[in-house]
Amino acid sequence: MHYQTIIYKKKGQVCYITLNRPQVGNAINTRMADELADVCQAIQCDGKISVVILKSAGDVFSTGSDPEERDAKCDASGVIARLEPVTIAAIDGVAMGEGLELALACDIRVASDRASFCLPHTAHGLIPSGGGTQRLPRLVGKGKALEMILTAEPIDAEEALNIGLVSKVVSPAKLISIVEEWAERITTQAPIALRYAKEAVNKGMDVTLEQGLRIEADLYFLIQTTEDRMEGINAFKEKRPPRFKGE
Repeated sequence: MHYQTIIYKKKGQVCYITLNRPQVGNAINTRMADELADVCQAIQCDGKISVVILKSAGDVFSTGSDPEERDAKCDASGVIARLEPVTIAAIDGVAMGEGLELALACDIRVASDRASFCLPHTAHGLIPSGGGTQRLPRLVGKGKALEMILTAEPIDAEEALNIGLVSKVVSPAKLISIVEEWAERITTQAPIALRYAKEAVNKGMDVTLEQGLRIEADLYFLIQTTEDRMEGINAFKEKRPPRFKGE
C-alpha cells in the first residue's frame, strides 16, 4: 500500500503504521485521518496480524490537528481504538492534542525519555474531541486528567510513567527495539485469547463490576471451544511451545 501521510509495513504478525508528516510535526490532517481509516480497515480484514505498532517519522510523535484544517473533524483516534489486534504506541517527542488522543486510543504506550504530553484545547477555547476527556481519566484517574485538561500544561515522560499514562520510558535509541520485543512476546500468545482479553477489559470498563464479570465469564466459556485452547493444554502436557492457529 502506498500512502502520502503514513507509512505502512507488515512483518509477520506485526505491522507498523508510521505517521509521516515530520515537516509539520506529524500534524493530523484530513488526508492522514482518511489514510489511517483505510489502513485500519485493511488490518481488520487481514486476520493474521496480532500487533499494530503506531510510531512517527522524525523526533515528534504528533503535534495534533493540522492548523490549516483546524475545523475539520477527523476520527483518527477512533479508527485506532476499534482495531482488534493489540496496539502499541511508540511515543518519541511531543504528543499533543489529537496526537496524544491517538496514543490514548492504543492499548499500550511506551515513551522515550524526551517525550512530553499535553491536551492544550482549553487554552484555545476548545475541549478535547478525539476521546481525550474519556480515555485519559480511565488511565490516570479523574483528578489528574482534569488537571491536565483544565491547565493545558504539558507533562514529561517521567510524570507520564508515574501516573500510568505510559507503561515504560526508555532512551530514544531503544524505543523501537523495546516495543518490538513486547510485540514479539505478544505474538506468541493465542490470537483468540488476545482478542477476547482485550474485549473483556474494554467492555468491562464501561459497565458495573457484576456486568463485567459476566462478560468475562461468557468470553471464557467461548474460548473453551477453540482449537487454540486444546493446543495450549496439549503443549503444556507435552512440555513444548504451543502452536496456535487462531482457530
